[in-house]
Amino acid sequence: MKVEDSKYINLKHKKEEFHFGKFYFFDKIIIGEVNEGVHFDTFKVIQVIDKIYNYYGQNFKAIYIANRVNSYSTNPHTWSKLQKRGDNFLIAAALISYNPTNYKVAAVEKKLSTTYLKRCVKLEEAINWAENIIKLQKK
Repeated sequence: MKVEDSKYINLKHKKEEFHFGKFYFFDKIIIGEVNEGVHFDTFKVIQVIDKIYNYYGQNFKAIYIANRVNSYSTNPHTWSKLQKRGDNFLIAAALISYNPTNYKVAAVEKKLSTTYLKRCVKLEEAINWAENIIKLQKK
């Protein structure tokens, strides 16, 4: 389910649109929906990160949810490379897979990730998980 078609669209957020996808900036959660057929490479991720820093500031910590409503490719090492570069805003990440094949691909990404990564099958599941992580961070 796309964010635009969910109940979460009514929550306070900022929507950033790029030629390669849409990104929704909520309080402590960022949801990305990359367009069909795109290769979500380091250059594109840096464009999103620049918008994240412009919106939240440099010391912001968030959970990223990849809402994979479309089929696209990415390098699983991209986010870890950027963390080594100093982009350390991620607390954790969730990958939402809407079919069994993508769920298996997410398992490989999870093994390669340096960030805590959760595989989900629904947007609501990912947001509930993210909200629980945020609550734990506040304790």
